Amino acid sequence: MLGIGLAAAGHWTGLLWGLLGALCAGLIPAGYIEWERKRGTWGDRHVVDRTQRAPIFFVILGSIGTGSVIMVLGGAPVPILVAMLGLWVMTIGLLAVNTVWKISVDSAVASATVALLAAVHSPWWLVAYSLTAAVCWSRVALSYHTVAQTLAGAVLGGATTAAFLFVP
Repeated sequence: MLGIGLAAAGHWTGLLWGLLGALCAGLIPAGYIEWERKRGTWGDRHVVDRTQRAPIFFVILGSIGTGSVIMVLGGAPVPILVAMLGLWVMTIGLLAVNTVWKISVDSAVASATVALLAAVHSPWWLVAYSLTAAVCWSRVALSYHTVAQTLAGAVLGGATTAAFLFVP
């Protein structure tokens, strides 16, 4: 998000918008997961039981939505708002799929990150999809997901975020 904010603003103030985006899209949801884990709601931070994931998605949606409102009120550059919208739509997609089938959120986020950076900086960032492949492999190797679940997450993450950034 810092890189997206920097590209969106074209100068250092974009880093502040990116930091807000990172806080709302990543740090607050991660903090919520850790808080619930410590309370004993979930056994670990991976929340492997898909039936327990809905509250996390709602926290993410609320956090990204709140951050987006702050950005609009603060006059944030449009591209970072568009990126936040893409992440919000990705989360809706993850929530919808998760109601019937387990999908890899980690793979979706890794793919979305690459797609966003490629869209706002350079197509050369697409080379970083090798890192997305590594994330997908690790989720399968750790037995948290199947190959299909990681591929579905990667496709959903890349498609929902990049689609918004390529709209004129």
